Amino acid sequence: MTDVVPEQRAPSRPSLGARAFDALDIAATALFGLEGAAIAAHAGLDLLGVVVVGFIVALAGGVLRDVLLGDLPPAALRSPSRIVAALGAAVVAFVCIEVVDAFPVLPLQVMDAIGLALFAVTGAQKAWSTGANLWVVTILGTVAATGGGVIRDVLLQRTPFVLSQSVYGSAAAAGAVVTGILLATTRRPRLALAAGFVVALALRLGAVLWGWSLPRIT
Repeated sequence: MTDVVPEQRAPSRPSLGARAFDALDIAATALFGLEGAAIAAHAGLDLLGVVVVGFIVALAGGVLRDVLLGDLPPAALRSPSRIVAALGAAVVAFVCIEVVDAFPVLPLQVMDAIGLALFAVTGAQKAWSTGANLWVVTILGTVAATGGGVIRDVLLQRTPFVLSQSVYGSAAAAGAVVTGILLATTRRPRLALAAGFVVALALRLGAVLWGWSLPRIT
């Protein structure tokens, strides 16, 4: 009697949607790492402090998202890509801080807005893929987009930016809720991500360019 050798299957490749999610998530990670490190450098931190702050800003939002979803270990710790992106961006910001400073403020604000929008929609998409309802999708998209910045500001002893700039967390929440609604109603992930990204980016850039804000008590 001969032994039956089980058929060897080639390892499955990540789907196009998974690859797109990873690409967007890594791009947002690098953008936030660059921005966080630049802010830390301006605060007078040394190389280690700049890298640590940039690293935390880049990864904290995604890690919080994954922990709350029970996706453990977090995506940032399952492969080196996000860690390399975060550390690389932080080092680039420290080494090239004079080049970064030479940029007008607006391009840096645009980069921050892009990172915010990317994290908002990828956080929302990942929450939706677990079967979460719209409330959870919105909350986790917002947490993913703003969590790193809150930790950064606490480390630098500043009022968290998300609390002082009203159309920041609200822009992330709007992008996340649009993404969640379209994912649930159209089942077209690319459309949902694109529309949510545009909404979050437009709201944040509107605040930057035209001073949009939520009502305040005066």
